[in-house]
Formats: sequence, C-alpha cells, structure tokens
Amino acid sequence: MSVFDHPEFDNHEHVAFYHDEKAGLSAIIAVHNTNLGPALGGCRMWPYVNSGEALTDVLRLSKGMTYKAAMANLELGGGKSVIIGDPRKAKSPEMMKAMGKFVESLGGKYFTAEDSGISVTDLQTMATESDYIAGVKAQYHYAGEVPDGNPAPSTAYGVFVGLKATVEYGLKRNLDGVSVAIQGMGHVGYRLAKHLHEQGAKLYVADIYPEGVQKAVAEFGATAVAPEEILSLNVDVLAPCALGAAINDQTLPAIKAKVIAGAANNQLAREDIGELLQQRGILYAPDYVINAGGVIDIFHQRMESSSNEALRTHIEQIGETLKEIYTRAEREGAATNRVANLIAEERFFIKG
Repeated sequence: MSVFDHPEFDNHEHVAFYHDEKAGLSAIIAVHNTNLGPALGGCRMWPYVNSGEALTDVLRLSKGMTYKAAMANLELGGGKSVIIGDPRKAKSPEMMKAMGKFVESLGGKYFTAEDSGISVTDLQTMATESDYIAGVKAQYHYAGEVPDGNPAPSTAYGVFVGLKATVEYGLKRNLDGVSVAIQGMGHVGYRLAKHLHEQGAKLYVADIYPEGVQKAVAEFGATAVAPEEILSLNVDVLAPCALGAAINDQTLPAIKAKVIAGAANNQLAREDIGELLQQRGILYAPDYVINAGGVIDIFHQRMESSSNEALRTHIEQIGETLKEIYTRAEREGAATNRVANLIAEERFFIKG
C-alpha cells in the first residue's frame, strides 16, 4: 500500500524512510505541515510489531504536532520520527549517530527532540551528526531548577495545569480528594503524579514496567493497579500517559471517569469517539492541547531571549486555552476535540 493511500495520511508534506543495517537503524520521519514554521516533534523508539504499525504511529503523531504547535501559539510546524526497536535492548551510540544523519538529511525542515525511549544523552549523540537536534542546550526551567534539556518536567507541569483546569470546569472542585487513575508511569506520568499528590489527589497508577509504579506507591501513597484494569476504575479522572489510542471501542464502554485528561498523544482511536464521550457526559481534554508543555519548553530553549518566568507563564496558558475550548464546545453542543481541531486549523491554514 502506498503512503498516500494510508488511512492516517493527511496531506503530509514529507515522509522519509531510512535504513542503516550496520547501525541497526530502521526509522521513519513524517513532516505534516510547515505553514507556521519548521516542523518540530520528538523521536520515539518503540518495538513496533512491523513497519506498518510504525508508519501509522508516525503519521498520527506528526499531524498531532501541527495542531499542538498551533494551539500553543508557536511558530512551528508538526513532525515526528520513530525508530523501530526495543530501547531497552537494541539502542546503541552507532544507531543514534545514524539517526542524527537521517535528521540532517532533511536540511532543517524537521527538528527532533526527546520522546518515549529516547534520552537527552541519545539526543546529544544525534547532535554530533546534525544541527537540527533540539533539547541539547537547555537554558530555562519553568520551576527555576537547573535545566538538563529534558522536556518531560514541562510536559508534566502543563498536563497538571490542564487537568486542574478541567476538574475545575467539569467537576466544579479543586484537586484535594479527587481520585485520578494514571495509565503510564514514565517520565511524564511520574511527575504528574507528584504534582497531583502535592495537591491532595488520591492516586491509582499502572504501567507495563514496575519501576515507576513502585516509586509512586512508596513516595505518593498511590495504589498500584494492573495495566488491564486502570482504564475501568471508578475514579473522577482518567489520565492516559502511555501510548496512543487508549480510548477505543473496546475500552470506552468500561470507562467510569467523568474527566479524561492525560499526557499521551492521540488518545482517541478515532475522532468520532469525541462525540461518544460527549454523549456520556465525559469531559475530554484534547491531548495535543494539554500535553503541549514539552514543545513549549523546546520552543523557549531555541529563543535568543526568554526566561524561566516566561516559560512558566506560557505553559500555564494551557489551562485557559482548555477552558476556552470547553466553553465553546458547550455553547455549540460540540465535542471538545472537534472544537480544538477547528481552532488549530484556523491558525495554521490561514497562515499558510
């Protein structure tokens, strides 16, 4: 099947495939739209079942980055890259250098950054082969801490701000005593749990890897839950913070939460699931709006002049943006994801 015929192809500007047998690298870069500026999006390494699954993921993720940048008022376009392989077993410096060469080959049309399975150290290795690696020269931190180039703290803080705003709007309460089920305890999910714990939330956590779950139980008094049970818990808020498409035809009927607000990209398996959530009275925080803290962070690191305060203020705008979406969705009787899409498209299509 041609890329042009792929169900997730949406007028993408550029899709490139790269294979380096010696380095063990099989990777794809997808650039969705550059009307607002060069494409920015993280590099994800994951043990995809096959190249078709990887292509589906990179097409969806790159499109989401276009919408994310537009909703965050950034002069950036949307792109993404994926590496096929288990980051815990197959990664090597040679592979990361080869990935840097791949990014460099696009000549600045696409900048990559950290994502699942890729660390700041990996990015630094890529940067030996490319000038288009973001997050390796960090200057600012939203909380005034020493920056290390990892955008996960800003992503988690943005999701926290957005979740808080969503609870205030949808449940008419603060976070004290609110029950939250977090699916995925990686770099972002763990930090989100910390923010929520400090606000008095009751946490339920799950992950396919036990380390993050064990830390959350020990440090935040969280309750560990089996991964297959986390989405169906009787809680106030469901926070998907793992891979995409967690909200699908199979999981939707069992969801009891009245708010869905998490860090994962492409949480809805299909756009029309937004209407199904609306019909059930579940308030959904569009993923590319609530999880924009990381790309906002990377944008500020690339600015000639910014500050910790400017970064924090920009991230905190996520809460107000979400409330604007909810107000418009309620007024128009529309699903929140559809409203967010319309606003984003108005921005990047008009500019183009």
